Amino acid sequence: MALDYGAARTGVAVSDPTGTVARPLDIVEKAATPSGIARVLERAHREGVELIVVGMPTTLRGERGAQAEETERFVAALRAATDLPVETFDERLTTKLARQTPARAPEDAVAAAHLLASYLTWQSRRSPT
Repeated sequence: MALDYGAARTGVAVSDPTGTVARPLDIVEKAATPSGIARVLERAHREGVELIVVGMPTTLRGERGAQAEETERFVAALRAATDLPVETFDERLTTKLARQTPARAPEDAVAAAHLLASYLTWQSRRSPT
């Protein structure tokens, strides 16, 4: 599962069981609140998720700002609430890609799907076959 975190709306995407294809799922409103984290984890349970990847916003130069600090706080709260592994992954350009992708899903969920697709590609190149 991938999350494109935002204070108001967090996009959610999942992959198929083989970890090959990412698809947008939906959004969670105010995901950093206790009820928001519960909704994220309910979706993770329902989808049989084994790992949660949270997009880490960085500038094009790789620097972290206020949004990254807020995301780090969300990640810490999420890790405290679940036994699932939670990783962060560079989310640069995912929102721009989402805006260019024709889809029926909410833009934040499409951005999460782009994030997850990038993560899955990176993971497959890193893992020995």
